[in-house]
Amino acid sequence: MKFIHAADIHLDSPLVGLERYEGAPVEELRGATRKAFENLIRLAIDEAVNVVLLAGDIYDGNWRDYNVGLYFVKQMEELARHGIRVFMVSGNHDAANRISRDLKLPANVHRFSSKSPETIVDHALGIAVHGQSYLTAELQENLAVSYPESVPGCFNIGLLHSGVTGRPGHANYAPCSLDNLIAKNYDYWALGHIHLREEMSREPWVVMPGNIQGRHARETGAKGCTLVTVANQTVQDVAHLPLDVVRWARIMVDASQAENPDEALDLAVARCNEAAAACDNLLLAVRIEFVGRTPAHAQFITNGEQWKNELRALFLSHFGDRLWAEKILFKTVHGVDLDGLADAGDPFALLIHAMGNADDLEDVLATERGAIDAVLNKIPADLRDQLELPDLNNPDEMHALFDEIREMLLPMLVADRGAK
Repeated sequence: MKFIHAADIHLDSPLVGLERYEGAPVEELRGATRKAFENLIRLAIDEAVNVVLLAGDIYDGNWRDYNVGLYFVKQMEELARHGIRVFMVSGNHDAANRISRDLKLPANVHRFSSKSPETIVDHALGIAVHGQSYLTAELQENLAVSYPESVPGCFNIGLLHSGVTGRPGHANYAPCSLDNLIAKNYDYWALGHIHLREEMSREPWVVMPGNIQGRHARETGAKGCTLVTVANQTVQDVAHLPLDVVRWARIMVDASQAENPDEALDLAVARCNEAAAACDNLLLAVRIEFVGRTPAHAQFITNGEQWKNELRALFLSHFGDRLWAEKILFKTVHGVDLDGLADAGDPFALLIHAMGNADDLEDVLATERGAIDAVLNKIPADLRDQLELPDLNNPDEMHALFDEIREMLLPMLVADRGAK
């Protein structure tokens, strides 16, 4: 017996704000969740699986377009034509969705009740599937503790949409502990909700498959489903198979190896070449972050837009339409020998050096507070409100301001000394 375990489909996830990005492949990105879901359907048919388990969040919030629901029904009917059963629970996004509550599903699909947990036994396959859907979107009840006991003589599967003990970036709905799950004596727990794949246990198997398609730069790497093979009521094989059609990546470029911006951009192209080679010719959506101490820092800070567009032009010539730079960030550090210049008595370097080495900024501010207040008091009150001036009593705000000023002064130091 074989089954596929998938979750967090988020059909037609809106990917809000794409229009803000110049050159964004909007249509390809917007259609990605449907294409990934169609890959899931094809995989189920090609692998001749007996069952597909969908562990919640089929939809993406309170959509009112019935075409989304009709699309889902059509895909379920395709599985029905190949004799594949589907067991599903509604997650927090589905509970908020009127469409998912109203549409009648094909006979091969069983959506578990939201009123209480239930068990469906398929004697021909020798399986018992236990599950409960969400009644409300922000469900705080521990559903797992009320799940039925395992059915003797069957391969028992628990289907649950839950963050278990919680993970960063996800609301902890239907919270439970791993011990709660293990105590049920099931053979496999098919979870959903967290978008990062995780095997929480192997005795028994407790698996979070992640979502089937990354939707933004925080959802990187291959996304897909879990294919499970069972024999003699024992798990024989568990495999993660990719389904995504757009692959997201965050690429760190160590610009400390570069003497100038052109060399730093070449390093970025090389890193993207490596990422593109590993993603099976999918559309690669990247967020580039330049880091490290480099002489290129001054030009990145003073002419950032120019260098971002230079890099985008390089990407077009190297990758065509198969790579999209979602965002390019310069987080480099100046490559100036500030200590050496300060030791040599350079007044500009001494000023910048002092700003970065004030051991007690609070004492410095206290000493100069009268002079600072005198300047601020000359600014009209209505203009002071508009300027959003930092709070002189907040050391964190003042440290951040000093850091910002130093970064503005450093390019001037570089230009003044003819540094490259």
